[in-house]
Amino acid sequence: MTEETTTAGVAGGADAAARRQSRRAELAAALTRTRARLADACSAAGRDPAEVSLIAVTKTYPASDALLLAELGVTDVGENRDQEAAPKAAEVAAAGADLRWHFIGQLQRNKCRSVVRYADVVQSVDSVRLAAALDAAATAGRDRPLDVLVQVSIDADPVRGGALPDDGDPDRSLSAVADRLAAAGSLRLAGLMAVAPLGWEPERAFARLAEVAARFRSAHPQAAVLSAGMSGDLETAVAYGATHVRVGSALLGMRSTLG
Repeated sequence: MTEETTTAGVAGGADAAARRQSRRAELAAALTRTRARLADACSAAGRDPAEVSLIAVTKTYPASDALLLAELGVTDVGENRDQEAAPKAAEVAAAGADLRWHFIGQLQRNKCRSVVRYADVVQSVDSVRLAAALDAAATAGRDRPLDVLVQVSIDADPVRGGALPDDGDPDRSLSAVADRLAAAGSLRLAGLMAVAPLGWEPERAFARLAEVAARFRSAHPQAAVLSAGMSGDLETAVAYGATHVRVGSALLGMRSTLG
């Protein structure tokens, strides 16, 4: 190895360390702002901030960002696509970080066997058939139950994702999906997840969700998780009872339109 090569290697390492430190500072500042927003939202709602958990949505961002967030005290991260999440979770685990992985995107039944290997929570179950496939995969691929949320459709649009609050569709009705999950041997029904529909004001969306959640908990009182609210509407979600908020761009920056 020549002196020039050694010098270039040292300079490259220094540049990488500087970039890492700069990114860590960016994430630390964003995390401080987000935690302050959550604290203010809880105060306005008369809630204890300990009641609301932050999920950092790391989709399209590298494992290095997840590792930096772990260093900064983040415990929960969310991913939308198995093909990205699986290798990212493996890289983070290999680096020694202990993160709780939430799968929050639309889940295809043929991806269940992969997802159950790294996910701690699946938030997007919206059909009886998907619940059955996930149960079978968890039975074969896990040594402990998998926490699951039912994704509920706030506007009851059958074309979009989410279980339907009424009982019209035997595969996608909220009660049928919840009952299948509650009966599953390898899954644990933990609660509900929802996304505010496009074109709906957050106040309207989360007020409707709170009504659905109240009825849901009367049938499944142990399933108290309510995952709702993102970067732009977390305050309203907290006001209407969210226990988990999923924050991406407010923490990690704006994503590529391809993400």
